[in-house]
Amino acid sequence: MVIGWYVHHHGFGHVARFLAVSPHLREPVVAFSSMPRPTGLPSEIEWIELPPDADAFEDADGTIIDPRHAEPTARGHLHWAPHGHPGHRARLAAIAATAVDRDLRVLVVDVSAEVVSFGRLLGLHTVAVTQPGERTDLPHALAYALADRIVAPWAHGAVSTTGLAEHADRVMWTGGISRYDGRPDDGARDARSVLLLGRVLDDDIREEATDRLRARGWEVTAIGHDEASRLDDPWPLLTRSTVVVSAAGQNSVADLAASGSRAVVISQDRPFDEQHHTADALSRWGLARRADQTVSADDLVTLVESAAGDDPDWALWQVAGAARRMASAIEAVLP
Repeated sequence: MVIGWYVHHHGFGHVARFLAVSPHLREPVVAFSSMPRPTGLPSEIEWIELPPDADAFEDADGTIIDPRHAEPTARGHLHWAPHGHPGHRARLAAIAATAVDRDLRVLVVDVSAEVVSFGRLLGLHTVAVTQPGERTDLPHALAYALADRIVAPWAHGAVSTTGLAEHADRVMWTGGISRYDGRPDDGARDARSVLLLGRVLDDDIREEATDRLRARGWEVTAIGHDEASRLDDPWPLLTRSTVVVSAAGQNSVADLAASGSRAVVISQDRPFDEQHHTADALSRWGLARRADQTVSADDLVTLVESAAGDDPDWALWQVAGAARRMASAIEAVLP
């Protein structure tokens, strides 16, 4: 039986989750995404690159149309389905054609309310990956109602899930899913070292905070804030740094948990306040210090120095075995 898997192209978290879970699946996998095929993906996994559906397009009379002005939400019933967009039409056609040609039985959707609904209309068993935040809007409500299984990749009880309440019998709480689950530490933690991870700070704040931390005797490393600083494998830095400053996305938090890091999480503005809800949970459970994108350099220095004395119990985030649990949840819906 062949499993289809839709990988949303925004950020790195969705593809990181796919890379963590897919090795545990015992059936063939076909992935769909607007992202290019990930480097190092095993050759036996088919990767179908979908055309974009958020770029401007030309209509029949040659007018250039911004899809944001093409009724993409169908009066609030959908998140994104712009009238007349050839890329949108082509990507759904590609999923449908593959479902027929490869006889797909299950479609995992991480994430898209429209693709969940489309998969169910194709008669596929659907697994909807959800995220934190107030997802009580009409598109999410429809996707949750249609899904055969809903996967919540964080610790049960950490984040309020009003939108999932009536679907609790179909929700699997896997714990945070990290590609580093089970990987040994890369050595003892360095004294007074800080890792600034990703695009979590404005350049001027990052530079000012770096200067202030170094003046106070901290060694500071910043990666991932631009293409030149991107690092494919930050694990050694995660496990050796005294404190890690990171975003509060699901992938980032799961990696913090896997590495047992003392952390400051800076919640980014995301749809449905996803990261704000997650950061609140981490603070409430004593797993990380929290801030938002308006944090000053002075306040960040204070948070880092406070976090250096923390002893977070990251076992609460339930990362160990989470990827295998998600794989089991997917296979459980196979006909």
